[in-house]
Amino acid sequence: MTKKLTYLTGPLIDQNPITLQILGICSALAVTTSLATALVMSAALTAVLCLSSATISLIRHHIPNVIRLIVQIVIIASMVVVIDEILKAYAFGISRQLSVFVGLIVTNCLVMGRAEAFAMRNPVGPSVLDALGNGLGYSLILVLIGTIRELFGTGAILGVTVFVPVSEEGWFEPLGLMQLAPSAFFIIGALIWAIRSRWSQQVETPKLSLVKIGAKR
Repeated sequence: MTKKLTYLTGPLIDQNPITLQILGICSALAVTTSLATALVMSAALTAVLCLSSATISLIRHHIPNVIRLIVQIVIIASMVVVIDEILKAYAFGISRQLSVFVGLIVTNCLVMGRAEAFAMRNPVGPSVLDALGNGLGYSLILVLIGTIRELFGTGAILGVTVFVPVSEEGWFEPLGLMQLAPSAFFIIGALIWAIRSRWSQQVETPKLSLVKIGAKR
């Protein structure tokens, strides 16, 4: 039970796919201009991650090793198409805002990484838990970034005004930078710094040692 719980809780902070493994950065930069798009993208990726991991784990003994990556990509792409069509049918506005980034889940290193590193080597149950944990870890960061960017970029959260802008006789001046991709990059950098300051075990050991200039050989 403890091990199964670790599959879910580990990727939230200790093994977070974005802040520790630096995976899925492109979508984190592009779709977090608002909390709504961040939530939908998080749900889409988590669904694809869980479904693909379950399918790959289920048939892992029947996948020839030489074509395993091709099979994984086909399965993931099929799941992405299904999720994309569901979004177009039931959330067309959000689907248009997400543009090509739902389709690009196929190339997301997080999805491929969990399929290759975990689902191909473990039963269905642990694979689904691992996928769900990584999906939640990814979602946590996207939701946090989306909340910060929407709040300080527009003064609202999910369309509900929190800070009344100057244009509506309030005090808040929206920060235009928050609606640009670089702001997400800065926020992710700040999160990585904060997390690694608190959990020092996540700091990588330098591979190269500094040598003083002019030191004798």
